[in-house]
Amino acid sequence: MSTPLLEVDDLSVRFTRQGQEPFTAVDKVTFNVAPGEVVGLVGESGCGKSVTSLAIMRLLARRGNQVTGSVRFAGTELLTLPDAAMRDKRGAELAMIFQDPLSSLNPVVPIGVQVSEVITRHRGENRAVAARQAAEMLDKVGIPDPTRRLKEYPHQLSGGMRQRALIAMALACEPRLLIADEPTTALDVTIQAQILALLTDLVEQSGTALIMITHDLGVVAGLCDGVNVLYGGRIVERAKRHPLFAEPRHPYTGGLLGSIPRLDGDRDARLFPIRGSVADNIPWDHACAFAPRCHQEGEKCRTVAPDLLPDEEARTDGGLRLLRCHYPLTAADRQRIEEGRA
Repeated sequence: MSTPLLEVDDLSVRFTRQGQEPFTAVDKVTFNVAPGEVVGLVGESGCGKSVTSLAIMRLLARRGNQVTGSVRFAGTELLTLPDAAMRDKRGAELAMIFQDPLSSLNPVVPIGVQVSEVITRHRGENRAVAARQAAEMLDKVGIPDPTRRLKEYPHQLSGGMRQRALIAMALACEPRLLIADEPTTALDVTIQAQILALLTDLVEQSGTALIMITHDLGVVAGLCDGVNVLYGGRIVERAKRHPLFAEPRHPYTGGLLGSIPRLDGDRDARLFPIRGSVADNIPWDHACAFAPRCHQEGEKCRTVAPDLLPDEEARTDGGLRLLRCHYPLTAADRQRIEEGRA
C-alpha cells in the first residue's frame, strides 16, 4: 500500500449545549486512506459517520462543538490550517458529496451557476468554458439534456437529479480526496449502478482516494477495499471487504449482515435483526456501548471498555483485522445468525 493521502488520528467531536451534558459524537477515530483506495465508514444512522466527514472537511459550526485529534492531508494538518487555505483546498483537492441535496443546493441559484462556480473558482476558467464543462459533468452523472438543466433551479429537478447535480459539483475538479456521504440514497437502482461505476472510474483512472459513508452493505461489497464499522462514535471493527463479509467478528457487524435478506439463502429463514435502537447505548468510558443491544453480552461488557486491538482469531485477512469486543462471534455464532436464530 502506498503512503496514505489522508491520515485521521484520534479524531474526536464533542457537542456542547448550554444546560445540557456534553455529547461525544465521534470518539478517538483513527484510519488512513491511500491514493486509489476506497475506505468505507459503515453503521446505523447516529453512529458518527457524517460528523466524522464534516470534521475532516472543517464544515462543523464554530460554536457549540470541540474537535480534537489530527487530520493530515498530504502531510498538511487540516484542523489548524488557516480558513483561506482550507477554502482553497475544498472543491479543488478535497470534495464531498452531501447526503441531503435539497438543503445542500442554493434554492435561488441555477444549477449551472452552482456547478460552474467550482470550475471558475479553482481552475480559473472563464464563464463559457466553465459552463461547457459543467454541462459535460451533468451528462456524466446521467442528467438528460444537460444544457437545458444548467438554467433550471433545484426545485425544478427531481430528488435524484438534485443528488446527481451535487455529485457533478464534487467531481468537477477531479479532487485527490472525495468523501461520499450516502451518495446513492435518493437514486433508483439503475442510476445507482451508473454513479458507482463513475466513482470507480475516478478512483482507478485518477488515483482519487475515496471515503464511502453508507449503511448500504451492498454498496460496500461492490466498491470498498477496506471497511471501518462504527458504533457510538467509535470504530468497533476494521477489516478488508471480503474477510469482513465472510467472517464478521463483532456482534454489531454480524447483526448488520444478519439484517439483510440473501438471495442465496433459505427463503424460509428468519432475519436476525439487532434489537433496540442506536439510542440504547452506554458511555464508552467505562463499558461497551453496544452491550444493551448485544446477544453476546457477558459479565465484562458493562464494566470494562474494550480496546481496538488486532484480532488474533481472524484467519482470512492475514491478521490485519482490528476488533473492539470482549466476546467476538465464533463460527457457531455466525451460523446461528445465517439461519435466523438468536
